[in-house]
Amino acid sequence: MDSVNMGGMMAEIGKAARDAAAELACASAERKYAALIGAAEAVWAARDEIIAANAKDVAYGEGKGLSAAMIDRLRLDELRVRAIVDTLRMIAEQRDPVGDIIAEWDMPSGLHIQRVRTPLGVVGVIYESRPNVTADAGALCLKAGNAVILRGGSESFHSSSVIHACMVKGVVQAGLPAAAIQLIPTRDREMVAQMLQAVEYIDVIVPRGGKGLVGLVQREARVPVFAHLEGICHVYADGDADLTKARAVVLNAKTRRTGICGSAECLLIDRAFWARHGTVLIDDLLAAGVEVRGIGEIAAVPGVVAAKPDDFGREFLDMIIAAKLVDGVEEAIAHIRAFGSNHTDAILTENDAVAAQFFQRLDSAILMRNASTQFADGGEFGMGGEIGIATGKMHARGPVGAEQLTSFKYLVTGDGACRA
Repeated sequence: MDSVNMGGMMAEIGKAARDAAAELACASAERKYAALIGAAEAVWAARDEIIAANAKDVAYGEGKGLSAAMIDRLRLDELRVRAIVDTLRMIAEQRDPVGDIIAEWDMPSGLHIQRVRTPLGVVGVIYESRPNVTADAGALCLKAGNAVILRGGSESFHSSSVIHACMVKGVVQAGLPAAAIQLIPTRDREMVAQMLQAVEYIDVIVPRGGKGLVGLVQREARVPVFAHLEGICHVYADGDADLTKARAVVLNAKTRRTGICGSAECLLIDRAFWARHGTVLIDDLLAAGVEVRGIGEIAAVPGVVAAKPDDFGREFLDMIIAAKLVDGVEEAIAHIRAFGSNHTDAILTENDAVAAQFFQRLDSAILMRNASTQFADGGEFGMGGEIGIATGKMHARGPVGAEQLTSFKYLVTGDGACRA
């Protein structure tokens, strides 16, 4: 399809989204709740169809040579469909943020001023691989009173299409416009370019994917962007780390699911920890089948691969981790500043002062102490779900849930007030 026809498709989808957004901004919390519960029921009823469609997507992804970790992100089974349903229900049960009074005050002039949460309008979500994002993003945008235009990855085209149909079924049954949640009906990448330029229709773009996708969006978008950069997550084992906690957290942070943005990609070990406990963290990773790429003394550990310079600051999304010894928390902080992506970084320590320094001097969207980076997830933060982890500093930061998908307006009330 040529760019003219793509432009026409974008205009049609965009206008429908604008009209839907105007209606959603006034929709009651009860109606949005009904839409999400209806969508959850529709997804569960269609689980066999979703899993069959997903099998086509997995075959397509394998044909493209996707890594095992990427195939894992793509794959759906009944348990994962159940997780989609549970997420939809959790988002439905959350308090509706629209209309919240954030602050209010009176002025000597007689004005009463309120700052009130309001929807953003139309959100464009561009994502790769994971078909569950179709449900998460659609539900969160709807909860916040926004229309959403979804452009899923080519790998998840079939399963995303079936999930989208279920979302629309719930929306329509609740008496809301079908265009509240729209899915771009083509794999053609030209539609990504069309979305990035659609300033008259889309209020914000949320990219969710790898470095290539996010870089493209940031370079070419004329629409404002909530940046979701790669998850180059670090775990620093301080000299005062508890050994039992450290062993459990490091293994979980790397191996629970390697293909998600919260997976640890670099392990920093304090020399004091190394002197006290030796190679135990490295041995645990090697025993779990992780390829450890180390430098210095770590590279001398049997089974470790010598790291190349570009192994630091790299998102592997696989059973691979870079590892390095550091002299204290200050060197760990300097390394993370140089090689991190401001996503999620963790410290393992029983020393309150060291933990406070780590938290204060790093500016990642999420900082953790004695906890796995795999918790970098809106659902684990009690948000029901998330569109992504925003690593920028404007507007939304960290997990982007329903509340983060709102803006605000000022409501000003007077009693015949006139300005002198």
